[in-house]
Amino acid sequence: MNAKSHSASGAVSHGISVEAAQWASVVKQAVRSVIGDPSGAPIALHEPEFGEAERRYVDDCVTSGWVSSVGSYVDRFEAMLREMTGAAGAVAVVNGTAALHVCLRLVGVQAGDEVLVPSLTFIATANAVAYQGAIPHFVDSDPERLAVDPVKLSAHLARVGVRKPDGLYNRETGRRVAALMVMHVFGLPADMDALQAVADDFGIPLVEDAAESLGSTYKGRDCGTFGRIAGLSFNGNKIATTGGGGAILTMDSDLAARAKHLTTTARVPAGWDFVHDEIGYNYRMPNLNAALGCAQMERVPGFVEEKRRLAENYRRAFADTGVQVLWEPSDATSNYWLNTIFLPDRESRDAVLTATNDAGFMTRPCWTPMHRLPMFADCPRDDLSVVEDAVARIVNLPSSPKLARI
Repeated sequence: MNAKSHSASGAVSHGISVEAAQWASVVKQAVRSVIGDPSGAPIALHEPEFGEAERRYVDDCVTSGWVSSVGSYVDRFEAMLREMTGAAGAVAVVNGTAALHVCLRLVGVQAGDEVLVPSLTFIATANAVAYQGAIPHFVDSDPERLAVDPVKLSAHLARVGVRKPDGLYNRETGRRVAALMVMHVFGLPADMDALQAVADDFGIPLVEDAAESLGSTYKGRDCGTFGRIAGLSFNGNKIATTGGGGAILTMDSDLAARAKHLTTTARVPAGWDFVHDEIGYNYRMPNLNAALGCAQMERVPGFVEEKRRLAENYRRAFADTGVQVLWEPSDATSNYWLNTIFLPDRESRDAVLTATNDAGFMTRPCWTPMHRLPMFADCPRDDLSVVEDAVARIVNLPSSPKLARI
């Protein structure tokens, strides 16, 4: 397929260049060839899917009366996460942002510190840093994986970092650089070996933002089990959902126990007395949500298989069109939470988004880079040229597992 073969009539009269209209036509036709035409409602970017087990578990939870912050389904959900990922500890929490917040506290991030975070991420990553009273320090992305670029990060830290007895400091701001947060963008695993090596070289803990990567693996190991600790999300648009929810994963059992303590208001066993030994958080996942999550966890392998099949269908549809499909490297297996394409230029994105959404396909752009948001505009940063280019060319495609069955 060649972009030049598609009609662009009327493009100029609508304020769209002929080339942008051609790329819009290419994308729209490729998406239609994979998932068909919408029937009634638009085809969502990513929607949850529920069945008999979800209804049965939730009904059982309601019948039991244990619908709030403790219950057997919370315990079961955490056990299922440990079994699926191989993590030593899993702690269910109210959402992914809360999970990341506690992760940062547990690795020692304090008010006034800096945390290295990708500018190409959902806002929860940067917000969690701010919740801890710290300052995001934005770094650039690897153009192949979209996660933090380890080579560029190492060079940046060598340039701005200065080692002191209590850690790494930013020579330009005078603040301690307390952690590195790595996000697996759209479910595509980051280069964890290289990133862990950078973290080790500069003496900073690595935290995974694994919100989008349940079911993704790097060198055969599940995302969320690298670094010191990780946060997951089970929002309604994730590969598995608890309605709203998140989890903390770690390979350190002691750290998992601390996470459980902090997220359950730091209450200590004292019979019927209410005794709390430090400032904690009411970040507990309700049993009702966990019931839904248990049924969803049973379906994750099937969801991943379907989403990978859908990704392959998109890959074939866009072959030889000039549009690049974001694809897993040889050392990783992606859950393809959101299928992603790169347009050949930076001028056609909005035309593609308009044409596909008008046709009933709910495509979306990437997030606004964190460094462009007003509350983070003055934060320290490295050169972010890869991020700037990526967000101008990225379009996310409808990615619900059921679309692989069409």
